[in-house]
Amino acid sequence: MYKILIADDEEMEREVLADLVSRRFEHEVEIHTADNGRRAVDTALLLGAELILMDIEMPGVNGLDAARTILARLPGCKIIFVTAYGLFQYAYEAMRLGACGYILKPVVPDEAEAAIRRALSQIEVERRLTDLAPAAVEQTPEDEDSDVQNTQMGQLMAQVKKYLRENYMYELSLDSVADILSISPAYLSTQFKKYQHIGFLDYLTEVRIQAACELLTDPLRPTAEVAGMVGYEDASYFARAFKKKTGLTPTQYRREAARRHKEQAP
Repeated sequence: MYKILIADDEEMEREVLADLVSRRFEHEVEIHTADNGRRAVDTALLLGAELILMDIEMPGVNGLDAARTILARLPGCKIIFVTAYGLFQYAYEAMRLGACGYILKPVVPDEAEAAIRRALSQIEVERRLTDLAPAAVEQTPEDEDSDVQNTQMGQLMAQVKKYLRENYMYELSLDSVADILSISPAYLSTQFKKYQHIGFLDYLTEVRIQAACELLTDPLRPTAEVAGMVGYEDASYFARAFKKKTGLTPTQYRREAARRHKEQAP
């Protein structure tokens, strides 16, 4: 069961979301509600909420401020912002905080379900990582070559790799993933390279650049937006990382992709 909190100051909106979640995630979730930002913070911390559907525009403590407070105490909590205000600065701030999603009112049920399922998938991955973590912590140099412990460590590093593929768009680091596993960043770095034959940060960069290549084929999508969508807050840093991996700037890559597409067109 997943603990889900729905925070909205409008009773009808809370009821609509609660009904949607109840119907589409029957037997999977435990639903709680809060009618303002302050209660959202208190309820989330008391229950150990795993996923929050959070309205942004609430009186007193708004959704963004509530999210900051909650994530400081529950860094593993996933938050999907739900708001009637489709302003870019809200979306940008939401993603900067590490939000799992951002959906607009009136909520489209299928879109809400997809966003929630993505969040629950991330939660499940982190649960499996946590379950495997004790095997990694107990490992010692003397028995590192044993078949059983090698299998456990290999599984753990494969889970880490999968986690990076599914969450590259968020703010990830060697330290943050090591913290989930309760192991040292240095140990994670060493074991990841040993079992995956590539450095942790190199792999994360590869995943992000591959995703960026796909996004850059859209001629109407600004490079700065692509940078943010693949986990880079600084567009200039993204451009340097992209060129280092591909040999081309994002603009050059976009032009080459357009040229190849034109040549392949019938």
